[in-house]
This record gives sequence, structure tokens and C-alpha cells, in this order.
Amino acid sequence: MNYNEAIEYIHSVNWTFCNPGLERVTELCSALGNPQDKLKFIHVAGTNGKGSFCAMLDSILRAQGYRVGLFTSPYILEFGERMRVDGENISERELCELVELVKPIADKMEDKPTEFELITALAFLHFANKKCDYVVLECGLGGRLDATNIIKTPLLSVITGIALDHTAILGDTHEKIAAEKAGIIKRDTPVLWCGSHEGAYEVIKAQAEKLNAPVTVVDRSSLKIKEMTLDGTVFDFKDRKDISLSLLGSYQPINATNVLTAIDALREQGIEISDSAIRKGLANTTWHARFEVIKKDPLIIADGGHNPEGVDGAIESVKRYFSNERVGIITGVMADKDYKYMASRMSEVASDVFCLTPDNPRALPSEDYARVFSSLGVNATACDSIESAVTAALLWAKATHRPIICLGSLYMYVDIVKALAD
Repeated sequence: MNYNEAIEYIHSVNWTFCNPGLERVTELCSALGNPQDKLKFIHVAGTNGKGSFCAMLDSILRAQGYRVGLFTSPYILEFGERMRVDGENISERELCELVELVKPIADKMEDKPTEFELITALAFLHFANKKCDYVVLECGLGGRLDATNIIKTPLLSVITGIALDHTAILGDTHEKIAAEKAGIIKRDTPVLWCGSHEGAYEVIKAQAEKLNAPVTVVDRSSLKIKEMTLDGTVFDFKDRKDISLSLLGSYQPINATNVLTAIDALREQGIEISDSAIRKGLANTTWHARFEVIKKDPLIIADGGHNPEGVDGAIESVKRYFSNERVGIITGVMADKDYKYMASRMSEVASDVFCLTPDNPRALPSEDYARVFSSLGVNATACDSIESAVTAALLWAKATHRPIICLGSLYMYVDIVKALAD
């Protein structure tokens, strides 16, 4: 089996509807010898901020000298990003070998695993084969019935926050979504709550109390931003002073306080993590499509905010970095998102908007999105391709000498990067 065949098999597995549940992934991992039982996890759920949290924690643990597995989704540039060890994507050869091992087992199952369940099992195998000291494990969707939730006793269960997203699957209130995320809480296992919604917290606290799981709530009252530029951020948090953070975005210092609180919780369990590792890890963290500068002349920034809370964070970042300057926006969105609200927030900072249709069957047509912006009094152009949107935006930026923000969907990131390279 070559790499293309392996990827084709992964993407072909059970695209049809299946009943949610952990039975399939449990059966698959059992047949593989339960590799997840050989690993130590930090399990991370939440609506927004999961990826940045995982990337920072992974970087800090690696700076301490641990062998760290990192499981995230979706991938941005290439599939191998979904399962990394020591900062390196799984290699094409390693992925082929794992798929060759797993495929006969999955094919024999009466109830076939979903794509995400298959990928989760592959990741567990990879991390076990690499003998990872720790695995930073991001939930795919929700928590209670997410394939990652077959792990038994994580070192720490983290819920980064609750916002309205995937409401058709997870529920249409903060409390219902919180109940799904709280499904990752395990008996007698520490929980970290990083969110701000009181109703969601009450649901999570109640579930933790049932399982005798102690809850720590992130206290950001001592967070002080000292410097925030496109070169990075410097902040204080509690007794830690002048911490440098490489990731941009006004929301990233908040994510960093979540990680620092998690570090303290891990230290309480006897895990050695030095102050120098913390500083080095945060200063060296990389994470694509989170207020990332992808071109400097003209200045183009990509942010993966794709739901109301994510767009809120991106717009506040635009205001923080560019004050009252109006920007250009390249945007596309999924039709099942609250795109009218998202457009209203973008209209607060946008001079001109270049709408595109992301390469996804759920995408909202660019013409429909452009009409929403026009109704808000924003100059909006419906583009027939990502390439034409990028071309039009570049011409606008060169004429106005203003920055461009790419916002609304992770699915358009790689195509925009490719268009800029052409």
C-alpha cells in the first residue's frame, strides 16, 4: 500500500450516517491490543481554543524533554499534522504501515468504524509505537461520544469553553453543549474549566461532583498584557512576569493562561515542568490559521474563526492591532453557521469584502454571502474562485496599502496559501 492508497482508504471509510457511540472504536482498539491503555493523556474538549491550547502545552512539554504525542483535527496543510510526535508529523511510511495493519481488522467489523474513529485508533497505535511519555489529545466533536473518549483515566480533563456551534449535533443551548463536553470527565480525575458561561459551568461542576473529580477554574484576574504587536505578545500572569508568546491574536494570552493553569495542575501530580521550559515552549509555539501572518507585503493574516465566538476573537484582534483602520476581508463560510452574525461583526472593521465559496459541500455560495455584507453597507464582491478572490484582494491591498484578513473557514486556508504562492 502506498501513501495515496492509505489516504484514500481513510477517507473512504463509512461516510454514510452511523449511530453515535463508542462501541465501534472500542471494538477496533480492543482488536489492536488497546494501545491507548499504554499512554498518559491530557484530554482537551471545548468549542474554541482547543487547538491553540494543545499546541502550547505540547511545545512546553517538549521543551522539558518529554516525548509528546499531539492529536488534533482538522489538519490544515497535510494529513500527517493530525498525529505528531516530538513536533514531527507522522511520516508517509509510518502511516502506510499502520493502515495496512488496521485495514483488515476494520474491514471485518460488522459495524464499520467512521473515518474519525479509524484515525483515532491509528493515532493511538502511533503514539504507543513511539513510546510517548505524554499525549495531548484533542476531542474531535463534543466529548461524551467522541472517539477519543475511550481513554480510561487522563491526567487532566480540560474544557476550554462553551459556545454555540454544531448545534444540530450537540444541542442548541450552552448547557446542552456543556453536558456533551462534560462527558470527558472521569472519576477522581482533575478537571480544568477555562470558560466563562455560568450555565455551562454549573453543568460541568455537577458532572464533576458526581464523579468526585476536583475542578479548577482559571482565574485571569492577574493577566496583564504588557506588549502586543505583530512580532508577538508579552504578558504577566500571577507570579510569572514578562512571558513571551509567539502566537498572535488578542485571544492567545487568554489561551496561554489556560495552559499555565494546566501546567500547575500537572505539577501537583508530580510531573516535572520547569519555568524555563514554560517560557521556551510558549515562545516557540507554532499553530497555523490562528491570526497567522501568511504574507508581509502586502500584509495578509489568516484566522480560522468559523463560528460566532471565533469571529468575535478575530475581530477584537483586528481592532487591537490596527486600531481604527479599515481592512479588507477574504471570507467564505459554511451555510450551517450563524453567518449573518459573523458578517455583522466583520462589517465593524471591513472596508471591502471578497466573498468566496469554500471547497466543502456545506459551503454558503459566495453570492449569498456578498448580499449579506451589502445589506450591512459594506463593499462586497462575490468571487467565482479562491484564486479570483485572492487576486482581487491583492489589487485592493496594493492600491489602499491596507491589510487583508482571511476569515470564516479553516477549509479555505490551504487554498489561499497556494493561491498566494502562484
